[in-house]
Amino acid sequence: MNEKLSLITELIKLAKSDKNLRDEEFSFIMTIAGRLGLSNSEVESIFSKYIDFIPPKLETDRIIQFYRLVLLMNIDQETNESEEEFVRNLGIKMGLNPVATETVLKEMKLHRDKGIPSERLVQIFTEYYN
Repeated sequence: MNEKLSLITELIKLAKSDKNLRDEEFSFIMTIAGRLGLSNSEVESIFSKYIDFIPPKLETDRIIQFYRLVLLMNIDQETNESEEEFVRNLGIKMGLNPVATETVLKEMKLHRDKGIPSERLVQIFTEYYN
């Protein structure tokens, strides 16, 4: 359970990194929390307490979390340096290949909606497999 709370905490931190939690970001976070089996009250409590960062154990799960972060960062079609830096640093904290994460951050800008297709994401991380 703590790992799930940690994953949602990092999404919340990213959403708040530009000092403006938008409705789209909140909805996205609640959707992910629901898929992880967390209740609304559990998620709401995260907004007011500190949760230690616990990276997912499996690399596949870490890549999925990184993808969630990229999706959340781009949900409002506005990306700023603080959001990119947060995602970049969390990728490193999760033990993902820094070249792969940087490639994802650069390549996402080439797509119209800034969302990188999941197949391409997997391809990038496969190319730079640790």
